[in-house]
Parts: sequence; C-alpha cells; structure tokens
Amino acid sequence: MLPVIIFVAVLVPLLLIAFAAVVRRNSAGERPEAPDPAAAAAEQAEYEQEFADAEAYQEQWREEQHKLHPDDKLY
Repeated sequence: MLPVIIFVAVLVPLLLIAFAAVVRRNSAGERPEAPDPAAAAAEQAEYEQEFADAEAYQEQWREEQHKLHPDDKLY
C-alpha cells in the first residue's frame, strides 16, 4: 500500500506541473488576429455557397436514390 501512496504522491504533482506548462505554452504562443471585416464577409459568403451546393447535391442524390429504389420510404 505504501508504494501506491508514494507513486500517487509523486505522479499527481508531476502531471499537474506538465499540464500547467502545456497550457502556459499554448496560451503564450497563440494570439488570434483581429478579425478583418472584408475577410470575414468573404468567408461567410463562401460557407453559404458551399451549404447551398450541398443542399442541391443532396436533393439530386435523393431523387437518384428514389429512382433506383422506388419502393423504399426512407427517401
């Protein structure tokens, strides 16, 4: 029982120190840039276009699947 207590008493502080070091290194090294309104608007427009394309493809896929399997009620 004593070796387990010693193991835990040594391991837990080491894990806490390692976790604190990782958090400190990540927070110090990564600073988000100030958002550029034009870039944000372009990115949002790109997302909306991709979503619209995906919706159109999904509808096309469902129609093709319905033609292949007309008795299925899943589509």
